[in-house]
Amino acid sequence: MSDPDRVIVTGAGGVSNRIEINDFVKIEDKFSLYIQALSVMSKESQEDPISHFQIGGIHGLPYTQWQGAGGKDQVEGSQWGGYCTHGSVLFPTWHRPYIVLYEASLLQRHASEIAKTYKVDQQRWLTAAETLRAPYWDWATNTVPPPEVISLTTVNIITPDGKTTAVANPLLQYTFNPIDKSFFGRFSDWKTTLRRPDSDAPDATSNVEALRDELGFAQEQVTSDTYYLLTRVRTWPAFSNHTPGDGGSSSNSLEAIHDKIHDFVGGRGHMGDPAVAGFDPIFYLHHANVDHLLSLWSAINPDVWVTPGPAEKGTWTIPSNVDIDANTNLTPFWNTQIGFWASAGTTRTEELGYSYPEFSGLDLGNADAVQAAIANYINQQYGGGSVFGTFPGAPTTSFAAQPAAVPESAQAPLAQSVPNSIQDWTVRIRFKKYELGTSFAVLIFLGEVPTDAAQWRTSPNFVGSHHAFVNGAADQCANCRNQADVESEGFVHIDAAIARLSNLRSFEPGVISPYLKKNLYWRIQAADRTSVEVDRLPSLEVTVSSTQLTQEPNANFPAAGRPHYYHDITHDLPGGARLAA
Repeated sequence: MSDPDRVIVTGAGGVSNRIEINDFVKIEDKFSLYIQALSVMSKESQEDPISHFQIGGIHGLPYTQWQGAGGKDQVEGSQWGGYCTHGSVLFPTWHRPYIVLYEASLLQRHASEIAKTYKVDQQRWLTAAETLRAPYWDWATNTVPPPEVISLTTVNIITPDGKTTAVANPLLQYTFNPIDKSFFGRFSDWKTTLRRPDSDAPDATSNVEALRDELGFAQEQVTSDTYYLLTRVRTWPAFSNHTPGDGGSSSNSLEAIHDKIHDFVGGRGHMGDPAVAGFDPIFYLHHANVDHLLSLWSAINPDVWVTPGPAEKGTWTIPSNVDIDANTNLTPFWNTQIGFWASAGTTRTEELGYSYPEFSGLDLGNADAVQAAIANYINQQYGGGSVFGTFPGAPTTSFAAQPAAVPESAQAPLAQSVPNSIQDWTVRIRFKKYELGTSFAVLIFLGEVPTDAAQWRTSPNFVGSHHAFVNGAADQCANCRNQADVESEGFVHIDAAIARLSNLRSFEPGVISPYLKKNLYWRIQAADRTSVEVDRLPSLEVTVSSTQLTQEPNANFPAAGRPHYYHDITHDLPGGARLAA
């Protein structure tokens, strides 16, 4: 039976662009309405189904039914009490109606009402409210968010009386009222969301300086990860999630990059744990960008969408390891009084009331024209126009080619050099996601590693990482360990770092292989930035490969060959390649 008060997820009405946060904060009317709407939403009763707390709680804690989706208790056989679908083919599409719900609640319930209270030039404010959409934080372009997001305790806005007024900044943190009884450990003591705190103490605070420094040092790897995701990944399993799948690429998935941002922002704070990440206001800027990248990738790959796969550990409504696909219900997001959104119905953002600026003016019915325009945007925004041009100091002409893929244990000799090609040297990282029972990262270095683990992420020799975004609640960790064999896979592209840190002028295997044997190191780091001994993660396998990239005339992107693995580079080290050659 339907609930007459059930929240139906629809777009905000009409089609307007979501705007990148660095540009958004400069748009006086929209930013003013957004801040006021978010402030109202954040102060609403935590019992209100479209309050900030309730919408944030859909993702993880307090592990309760929302709007009648599923049963009163978690479905039997699930290892995860939230609704979110991490580690599965539904990861990108589940978050699409989630952000639309947040967007519509922010707009339809608050911004429009606030706009009506403006006495001067009211039509301007009504129009601003009508076209207001959730901003996104394009961390592939700017890993450090603007001060309005991470440091300013007050922001200046135009209030309904027409005056410029300093108001409390609701983007900085969310205040719990009360702290929910379901919260565990340190989260049961913190009255507000925290980012990158230095301790678990009840009086801990966000460490903005460390957050800014670590994110700044991560820019090169995040931009590289994003470029390769958009230009080299061609299958849905390889694109959608961090579980090793069909071997569709030697580049990171969308979820793997997403996990990295959660860890960098959160650390031991709320964004670093999926159980409580949804309460931090920056979560929605982050996930709007995840959706932005989904839109870009879909434009490049218009014939690819959700393919069947396992549900990994499941959700509140989905048992673990059942088969899921494009028609699986994206609970708890109702699209009618009796039915839910499914991935098959989320392919066109325009039908959900939003788009992104780079699609403006394009004929969306002409897939080839859209593909060409978005490819150009990707090259200019994330790749400098050519992947070869992204590597300062690196050669841009012929390099040794790699053979077609063969089993890692029996690879053919390297082929001869090919014009207009370059080798993409990559470190592949695999581990069992739940082996440590908490969030952690494997960090890759070229050269000396600082002795102090707190300095690892700001070392000039730190070149990339792969992250496990894991629920730290003791009971949920026990459940996760029931899924002990669930693996996570990530990649660190190191050409730019080699060019920056070495005096080498070639990516030839005969040059790079001995360099990496001497200079490649890795460390395991917990979310609190402490060191973890390698023997605590026995599943870890770090392997080096190179992939030939060839720039064909008139091609949108370099064509990638299949990777050639150099097991001997890491085989003799703890956590290195299992195979010797």
